Amino acid sequence: MSYDRDSVLAVTPGLRLLPWENDSGKPCFLSTHGAPGPLARLADEIEADQLQDGALVLKGAQAVLEDQKSGEDAVRRALRAATQCLGDVLRIADSRGARLPRSTDDDDDGDRGRDDDTGEDGPQVQANRLDE
Repeated sequence: MSYDRDSVLAVTPGLRLLPWENDSGKPCFLSTHGAPGPLARLADEIEADQLQDGALVLKGAQAVLEDQKSGEDAVRRALRAATQCLGDVLRIADSRGARLPRSTDDDDDGDRGRDDDTGEDGPQVQANRLDE
């Protein structure tokens, strides 16, 4: 399963992005109407497992990188596992971020949460280049 963040950025409010895809690789959504049911609880459990897996993969990838004798195959396996977990974590973050309540108050920072490049509202993450 790979996560394509661009395919879910325009999620309809009130829908939850689930931590799995359908048979054709498209994202799955759930409308809970504010009342979590068995499917929402299952999604919560899967997300918790994915986050726990991500922590384990991070430790393993760090060990591979610290080992000067790690070969190309070990590095590729670690990177493959890390990219899978990163996709899972991004899906979880997008799902949870989309469910955060929107503020209707006029804040001092009127454009808080606005991405100046796209004009879209929502949680934003600032990325720094690794070489800086």
